[in-house]
Amino acid sequence: MVTQKIRKDDYVLLYLSQRKTYMVKVEKGKTFHTHKGFIKFDDLIGKEYGSRVLSSLGVEFVALKPLLRDYIMKSVRKTQITYPKDTALIVMFSGIGPGSRVVEAGTGTGALTTALAHYVKPHGKVYSYEIREEFLKTAKKNLKRAGLIDLVELKNKDVTAGIDEIDVDTIILDLATPWLVVPHAYTALRPCGTLVSFSPTIDQVVKTVEALKESSFVDIKTVECLMRRMQTERGKTRPQTLMTGHTGYITFARKAMKPEA
Repeated sequence: MVTQKIRKDDYVLLYLSQRKTYMVKVEKGKTFHTHKGFIKFDDLIGKEYGSRVLSSLGVEFVALKPLLRDYIMKSVRKTQITYPKDTALIVMFSGIGPGSRVVEAGTGTGALTTALAHYVKPHGKVYSYEIREEFLKTAKKNLKRAGLIDLVELKNKDVTAGIDEIDVDTIILDLATPWLVVPHAYTALRPCGTLVSFSPTIDQVVKTVEALKESSFVDIKTVECLMRRMQTERGKTRPQTLMTGHTGYITFARKAMKPEA
């Protein structure tokens, strides 16, 4: 049976409750303080992931191995991030996988970039465009923490002025004016390549769909993903009162050959 033990400088998700988790880097000789007492990192090193540990106040935590969603939801944020519910659809409909070459714009602080890099490894590449340099610095930190920086090329460029790469598998847009990128995307994509655009307003979607039709994209679909958690307790099971509702509309399309004159 394969076991995974916590090592120095690993990231650990300390689970206290459904509402309280902490992503920490296990640094030798250091201590993590919470309102439920402190935990010495030296006491974590050598334990298996999933182990239960007690704080200085005797409160139990569970040391979990972070999942992709944890690196995303616990990332350093300076912008709104793409939530896992939308990321899952983007990945599925885009068709990306190991070895895919993906162009993304804009990077923001790298939440979606992290997911894309995870799914194209070990030999794929994500080329991520962002016009704000301060966002790229934060994205780089988040990608390094997730161990995915080598799969990403961060580009401080305006994607509406053009795309450097050619014959890419997918182009994913999360910016205010995606319709301005559509002609460049058509040139950069390989035949049958996919384009995905995430927009918060329907006006953006309409302009983007019109541009996609004008540029010989086909199989154009727009969806909205709503996710609601359930309170599951005997005699009290019901939908939770609060939910992550509208975050944005996701438009998918595929590149087709231009019609003959």
